[in-house]
Amino acid sequence: MISTIIPAYNRYDMLERAVNSVLEQSYRPLEIIIVDDGSTDTTGAVADRLAAANPDIIRVIHIDNSGPGLAREAGRQLVKGDFIQYLDSDDWLLPNKFADQMAALEKTPNADIIYGITRLVNEEGKTLKEPSKDTGIKRDTLFPALLVDRWWHTSTPLYSKRISDLAGAWLATRPEDWDIEARMGAHSPTLAHVDKVVSCHLEHNGPMRVSHGKHRDYLVDEASFLPKLLQCAMQAGVKKEAPEMKQFSKWAFMRSRHLGLIGEIALAKELFKLSLIATDNPSNYQKFTRAIAPAVGWKVLGMLGWIAEKIRWL
Repeated sequence: MISTIIPAYNRYDMLERAVNSVLEQSYRPLEIIIVDDGSTDTTGAVADRLAAANPDIIRVIHIDNSGPGLAREAGRQLVKGDFIQYLDSDDWLLPNKFADQMAALEKTPNADIIYGITRLVNEEGKTLKEPSKDTGIKRDTLFPALLVDRWWHTSTPLYSKRISDLAGAWLATRPEDWDIEARMGAHSPTLAHVDKVVSCHLEHNGPMRVSHGKHRDYLVDEASFLPKLLQCAMQAGVKKEAPEMKQFSKWAFMRSRHLGLIGEIALAKELFKLSLIATDNPSNYQKFTRAIAPAVGWKVLGMLGWIAEKIRWL
């Protein structure tokens, strides 16, 4: 059985398309768990109507507004399936997704994650990019690529319940999806790939887009995530000599300057230390920062970094 978890917050106009894309799957058996995340519009009523029309497949739970991570976790606690599909309420699956992914599982029976190609589309239905992100690239493991990019969309993979349970609970803080996949990756799961389009990701700027939020808050959340990401990568066996480690070191260093600029000094210091942990060959900029930070302070360093970035783009 495949269990699909669909969190929804104020998406009455999109939820039905997402749900129908699961109902239209050629594969059976399946179940759908809709998590109404404290919606203030008619989303909850739409979910209840869909469940009433498909009582053997759809269950609905209504929770206080908690954000996408905790909404997905509420659904995960109820799954009966052997594999789990997470589907945001503004995206949808192609009818072949589950059948093609289960066929791939037959060829790679030890796979814990099966993914295919995701198409990026706009609100007019026009294809913007196919494949979107790296979903057209066949990879056998999540790391080392996951160290520098979340290279697929939430709708792209199927996860075995086994790897989901090993990773543990979804978190409230962003990037909650990258975080849980990093914890999966720490266990070195085998991946299987389907060379077909299996899902569509909608590119839009609606106010209910779960990835939107205050940039400062995201930087703070990300600063807590990056040490865990590095730890998971190292647990998966990624070495400091890997190109992805060099990229990660630069990323952590850049974020340390951003955090210094907005006054998050403690986090800036921690991420700078993290950037050095990830490399045995720090850049001249990192060496310079280490030398002058005690004298000028992290806010000044952040401003210097911001000026340097502006000059580079002129």
